[in-house]
Amino acid sequence: MYNPLISSVVTSDGAKNIIIKNSKLLSKDAFWNCEDVTVYDSTIIGEYLGWNSKNLRFVNCYIESEQGMCHIEYLVIDGAKIINSDLVFEYSTVDINVTSAISNVKNTYLGSITVSEIKELILEQSQVNPIKKCKCTTIR
Repeated sequence: MYNPLISSVVTSDGAKNIIIKNSKLLSKDAFWNCEDVTVYDSTIIGEYLGWNSKNLRFVNCYIESEQGMCHIEYLVIDGAKIINSDLVFEYSTVDINVTSAISNVKNTYLGSITVSEIKELILEQSQVNPIKKCKCTTIR
């Protein structure tokens, strides 16, 4: 079953305990300040995806997001494609395993990123804790 569009009511600020499957989300600021969100087999297109949230999980999704997935405490992305997205994962704790190249990753706080390619990795020394850092692995 394919839900053509999830409304902004479902993806609104401060929502908790959300599970979405086989859907298309077109939303600016989806999942802001949210907690315990899991999205399976869906397309997500929008700016600033998931900011200031906790426990977000995207499984086998297609994601496009300008400055998306930043300021997140425990973000898991498994088997997704992240396309046309820049400045992602800033100040986030991550466990990322994607099947596409990522254009631009900035100041990721902690965790791991496994990806075919990161085209640009921005690590500002004044913003990244050298003791707690993200491990980036490229696979071909």
